[in-house]
Amino acid sequence: MKKKIVIAGGTGFIGTSLIKYFSKDNEVIVLTRGIKNEKNNSFGHKKEIPGMPHIQYVIWDARNHGSWTSVLEDAHLLINLCGKTVNCRYTDKNKKEIFDSRTQPTIALGEAIRKCIAPPKLWINASSATIYRNATDRPQDEYTGEIENDFSVQVCKAWEKSFFDFRTPFTRKVALRMAVTLGSEGVMVPYFNLIKFGLGGRQGNGKQMYSWVHIKDTINIINWIDEHTEMEGVYNCCSPLPVNNENFMNILRKVTGHKFGLPAYEWMLKIGAKLIGTETELLLKSRWVLPTKLLQSGYNFEYGLIKDAFSEIVQITPRKNYHLF
Repeated sequence: MKKKIVIAGGTGFIGTSLIKYFSKDNEVIVLTRGIKNEKNNSFGHKKEIPGMPHIQYVIWDARNHGSWTSVLEDAHLLINLCGKTVNCRYTDKNKKEIFDSRTQPTIALGEAIRKCIAPPKLWINASSATIYRNATDRPQDEYTGEIENDFSVQVCKAWEKSFFDFRTPFTRKVALRMAVTLGSEGVMVPYFNLIKFGLGGRQGNGKQMYSWVHIKDTINIINWIDEHTEMEGVYNCCSPLPVNNENFMNILRKVTGHKFGLPAYEWMLKIGAKLIGTETELLLKSRWVLPTKLLQSGYNFEYGLIKDAFSEIVQITPRKNYHLF
């Protein structure tokens, strides 16, 4: 029996991967603020994609109640991935957009669910493993992790608060604190470019920890949570075997067949970050996170080792993406 899966914010790497996966056997409805040829689609009307009969896109503004709310009725699963990328300079304008793009859609979905006659059975809301402090001394998990108050932590706290503030007695809720998600697209694209041009050495001192998860495990974890109805609350979505930045780059070079890579020192990163409009925190913050609650639930990772994850990704990625010749 086909299930109705609603995905909000499905235009990025993670969202498109989930859409492809779930649309094989289910009806997938994507809430989006932009559809090609929008003039042919009035607000809230469904647009079926040719060749993809199980995927429909519905316009919403991610803020206000509208006809889009009807798609939540009788939904089996709602996944909310909305949020402006943090790969930008932290200006006041960008900071506000980063906050609003996470909290406003979450609030809109919560209010819509409360008005449903038959609300979604499960609501999974994205969060981030960057909610934990910069950790170089010990790993952080759902029980003992320390949450401080830098910008990325403030964002995650507000994001999760907007999610858990809603009382939804008929909708189970899980906040998925996601680590960097690896696949043939997304964050791997700039890493492949670095090693392609001989710049695949460590960033900074290379000792900062790097928590990660393979996209296939992200999908498997969502399925696992769906199947295990006792699971609620906060879960870290990351491999149980994080590595430091230097090992991450070393293993990536070996898997892609590169013998050397020049390091990028912190002063170089600061200059480069200004030139390309981003923040060095994205590379230098030590994210040392463990998925304790997932492991306790019995979940087994398909890709626990970074080498295995890289090997699978490289197999499905054209050689030209990570080699000049």
